[in-house]
Amino acid sequence: MKEKMLKRDRKPAVAGMFYEDDASLLHGHLKELFSRAKPRDTNDEVAAIIVPHAGYVYSGKIAASGFNQIPEDAKIERIFLIGSSHRVAFDGAAVYMQGDFMTPFGPVEVDADVAGELVEQESGIFSDPEVHAREHSLEVQVPFLQFHLKHPFKLVPLLVGPHDASVTPRIAKTLEKWFTSGNLFVISTDFSHYPSYEMALQVDANTAEAVLKNDPDELLSVLERNRKLNVEGLSTSMCGWSSVLTLLNITRHVGGIRWEEVDFGNSGDVSVGDKERVVGYRAMAVYRLPKTKKEIAGFSLNNEEKQWLLDRAHQTLKMALTGQTMQDPGKLSSENLTIGTGAFVSLYKCGELRGCIGSFGDDVPLWRVIDRMTAAAALNDSRFESVTEDELNEVDIEISVLTPRVKVACVDEIVPGKHGILIEKNGRSGTFLPQVAIKTGWNLEELLGHCARDKAGLGWDGWKDANIFAFEALVFGDKTV
Repeated sequence: MKEKMLKRDRKPAVAGMFYEDDASLLHGHLKELFSRAKPRDTNDEVAAIIVPHAGYVYSGKIAASGFNQIPEDAKIERIFLIGSSHRVAFDGAAVYMQGDFMTPFGPVEVDADVAGELVEQESGIFSDPEVHAREHSLEVQVPFLQFHLKHPFKLVPLLVGPHDASVTPRIAKTLEKWFTSGNLFVISTDFSHYPSYEMALQVDANTAEAVLKNDPDELLSVLERNRKLNVEGLSTSMCGWSSVLTLLNITRHVGGIRWEEVDFGNSGDVSVGDKERVVGYRAMAVYRLPKTKKEIAGFSLNNEEKQWLLDRAHQTLKMALTGQTMQDPGKLSSENLTIGTGAFVSLYKCGELRGCIGSFGDDVPLWRVIDRMTAAAALNDSRFESVTEDELNEVDIEISVLTPRVKVACVDEIVPGKHGILIEKNGRSGTFLPQVAIKTGWNLEELLGHCARDKAGLGWDGWKDANIFAFEALVFGDKTV
């Protein structure tokens, strides 16, 4: 039986410095900040935001733009509030679980049950209220949440150690089970510290671009490149890098999301700022794509829809070979034909592959993807000569509609014949559709080896230290409809 903890609310440490300590004045300031902030312009669900944590007069408008991406009436069960420690050096992450988080607006309940579960995982997350006592990076975000959200929520406050990148994948692995609808991740960080205004614009743009690539290794690489620029006054490109790295180690494994920059600026943009030594601010958001775009598992096409796509592919093939362009089909009666997802088109002649090209993009209607990939398979597959008009009546078409890619932690998760694979490393990539294993009879090791060597150019064992993604496909063609 767990020993009951003595409740110890976390009291404000920087009220009256970073933001007003009077509730009425604080409410008025936040109202003014949100009035100038970037509005929400999408219906996609927000899964995470990155927001700055400086004094409200400096970064408050940028932060409000980030919080604006959350619908005011969103019903969020818990918010994982994550920042990097500025005052205490340690390894791992410290969660606050002893009591409520207090602000001039009143208390916010901490989800002690979830916090306790995090500690029990032994993944580098521990409980230490003293680490949180004077830290500002989490505290300054709470009034924004209290002001903006109409419904109550619980907090899981986490401070990540400021020096060690190696622990962030373990922390992320523990947190990823909560990266679901009903939960929100708020990451607190400022960007460049103390370069000139002009240099901050350059450095912050480099760092932001790395974050938007959704690749933790890329972020670490860019932070190191920024350091080697030896920019005068630059002490760090991102003070909360370990917190952002933790989020990237979660989102890199998640399909059906998109990253977007919402707003940016620096302390030199405000009247009280100094353009000689500035601090950079960025607001970013991670959105979950709507189900019609991200969830193809269980998606199906009836025979009429499949035949429509095949007929259109044959028409596109003929038009492409005669230098003509297909017209848009106009309004379609089936929503399935306009779903945003990726697809491959394979061309066969006498049972032998004659061309195959595809796209993993999920922001283009299916019919348009088929148009583009059919033409590309006929004309742009570098492994084959272009298809000719004389071959039109001999070409069979096979279409593979793809599910979103999911990064695999262990290759044993891949089932040959069920899953297709994408192997990526150092700018090289190779793909096999699910049906490749069926047609070749390759086992998992052979599938990975051939893809790494023959498609990605990485050598037979190149997959062992590469990024590997799995996906499924709805496959149909002239021979099966």
